Amino acid sequence: MTRTRRGSLGLAAAASFLGGAPRWYKRALVAALLINPLLAWLAGPVPAAWALVGEFILTLALALRCHPLAPGGLLAIEALAMGLAAPEQAWHEIGGALPVLLLVLFMVAAIGLMRELLLAVFSRLLVAVRSTLLLSLLFLLGAALLSAFLDALTVIAVVIAIAQGLLAQQELAAGEGGVPPAQAAQLQAALRGLVMHAAVGTAVGGVATLVGEPQNLLIGHLMGWDFLAFARHMAPITVFVLAGGVLACLALGALGAFGYGVDIPADARAALASQAAARRGRPSARARWRLAVQSVAALLLLAALALHWAEPGLVGLALVVLLAALQGVVHEERLAESLKEAVPFTALLAVFFVVVAVIQAQSLFEPVVRWVLAQQGTQQLVAMYFANGLLSAVSDNVFVASIYITQLHQAAVAGAVEPAQLPRLALAINAGTNLPSIATPNGQAAFLYLLTSALAPRIGLSYARMCWMALPYLVVLTLAGLWGLTRLAG
Repeated sequence: MTRTRRGSLGLAAAASFLGGAPRWYKRALVAALLINPLLAWLAGPVPAAWALVGEFILTLALALRCHPLAPGGLLAIEALAMGLAAPEQAWHEIGGALPVLLLVLFMVAAIGLMRELLLAVFSRLLVAVRSTLLLSLLFLLGAALLSAFLDALTVIAVVIAIAQGLLAQQELAAGEGGVPPAQAAQLQAALRGLVMHAAVGTAVGGVATLVGEPQNLLIGHLMGWDFLAFARHMAPITVFVLAGGVLACLALGALGAFGYGVDIPADARAALASQAAARRGRPSARARWRLAVQSVAALLLLAALALHWAEPGLVGLALVVLLAALQGVVHEERLAESLKEAVPFTALLAVFFVVVAVIQAQSLFEPVVRWVLAQQGTQQLVAMYFANGLLSAVSDNVFVASIYITQLHQAAVAGAVEPAQLPRLALAINAGTNLPSIATPNGQAAFLYLLTSALAPRIGLSYARMCWMALPYLVVLTLAGLWGLTRLAG
């Protein structure tokens, strides 16, 4: 009897571990957790740290099999237990990332409370613009423009909210007979292309200004550049990047390659048009008030972030308070609904920065930094650009930029870098961490947020498919950034 109960308890424990993840996934994670300490004992902490970083990246790559928080968190806990990084170092990294964590948590919640406005605007856009090519270009340029003034995570949160709302409308229309179920796959493919155009757009715009990405602010601070100076220094690079992004978007849409160029089904578009017309028909006074509040909030958001009234996370919290108060969102369940989408990713980011602490504690990137600074002239710029891009693609662009710009600044103070070369190297760091990093979702926080969102499985956007769809943009934008950078050296 006791043996039976123990057997049942063991089966329950095995079944509960990582829940519905595939059995091979569970076994692989257990094997990794057992091998890492053995590797550290036999080969030392640095090989063990590289193994752990690789394993963590695999949890991100298999995000649709199992959300990375639990397996990645177990690897991070093991890293601290093995002494690959001290808890104080992990806490320091998380503390340094607090602006990013608060940005994700509160800005995404604020966007959730503005969903009616966003859906109204973009539903009209989807209905009014019949050309898929033009619509794709508008999503790319719109995301690029917004990302130049807002953080990319904020912009991609807007796009996710729009796509989820459109899918919900399609499902409602399908239930009413408005959209045949057979067209669901086509609508998902169309939304998948539009969302990826927008995700790439966040990189195109994010590279251009001081507030486009978190690492831009750090680079600008150490170089002494304000908003206009940063944009002016980056302009010779970003003009080629923007042109390359537009040409790539048009080519992909015209050729229908890499999963782009799928038309929104006519019946789905008609259903959206009828629903949009119904909303415009006779909105209640309360609905008009909510739209007015959300419109004012959107303007305040743009002004606050563009003019740096406060840290983006604090701006997001202020908007949550204002939107909740003025729209009558006073019940805990409704507030929790606006926060729930951001909490898993916020927790994942915290785990990610524990892994970053391991990278820093074991000096995994230091040999690459020394090699780059040993180069000269244009070769040094090219090496800095690709080293940042490669490491950002497998790590985190904020972390990579912080390491490189700090060491570059120290080298400049020590006289190891020529004064004329210093701003060019800073631009190479900024371009490298923003452009080649789109090779994988790991390198861009906006891409990773999209991959781990509830939207990704609904539109069939896996890690491999995201890499495949980003590939043509990766080639074009990387070459465009390199061309602009080498022209500076010339």
